[in-house]
Amino acid sequence: MNPLPSPRTSVRGRLGHLIFSRVAGPDGPGLRARIHDTPGPRWFGPERPVRRVHGDAAMFIGGLSALLLQSLHPQAMAAVAAHSGFRGDPWGRLQRTSAFLAVTTFGTSDSAYEACARVRAVHERVRGATSDGQPYAASDPHLLGWVHTAEVDSFLRAHQLYGARPLDDEGCDAYVADTARIALALGVRRPPTTRAELAERMAAYRGELRVTPEARSTARFLLLHPPLPLLARPPYGAIAAGAVALLPTWAARALRLPRLPLAEDLCVRPLGTAVTAAIRWAMPPPPAVAGP
Repeated sequence: MNPLPSPRTSVRGRLGHLIFSRVAGPDGPGLRARIHDTPGPRWFGPERPVRRVHGDAAMFIGGLSALLLQSLHPQAMAAVAAHSGFRGDPWGRLQRTSAFLAVTTFGTSDSAYEACARVRAVHERVRGATSDGQPYAASDPHLLGWVHTAEVDSFLRAHQLYGARPLDDEGCDAYVADTARIALALGVRRPPTTRAELAERMAAYRGELRVTPEARSTARFLLLHPPLPLLARPPYGAIAAGAVALLPTWAARALRLPRLPLAEDLCVRPLGTAVTAAIRWAMPPPPAVAGP
């Protein structure tokens, strides 16, 4: 006769299932099995830093921070506001993004190429103009470069602060180089391949960035009005506070988001560490898969 599961095990299982179903969607278990169980070469071997970063719970904070940072480019923000449907279906957008990251990081090379091709096809249809008449196209390599730069910078910042195993300097450069492979497949030209190049690219975009009403509205939605049940609001609040604290000072100031260094050191970082540790405890890491 099998022993009854302990309360700790059952709580862990329920919490892990709840988080995973929100992030991965109803087909999450099947998608996970296809990604990790399908044999074949992969873009990244088991030792590559991109697997460590993208498989860690710090991505919850890094992903939210990336959305806030990306919103500062008026053309990128206009494209998201007009075409992504994130307000009407925020969980669907999160699930599609997490699936793309999982496939390109852990899936077979064929699956990764196919995922990037699908995204490029969608980007080809996303065109329009900002409220002040600036045209945009989601397939524009320069605009794609901003989205990639902001994302990688945010993911890496989050991992170095909240990840279970932060990278050394060589590992940080290797992570940026890993993500460049995905960026090239999406249509980014000359993506950064080192942390120094990433900082240079971020600085190069600064002159194009500004806050629009859509950006401020998006920040309010993401930080203050997320579509979550009441019980999930406190841990999400810790993630949101961590995401704001992760932003470069100039970005937080532009979005009129408060930055209190003392409070960040005494409250925000410990809470962020606790929440990511809880997520890490509830969700087991993906199974080991073969490398290229």
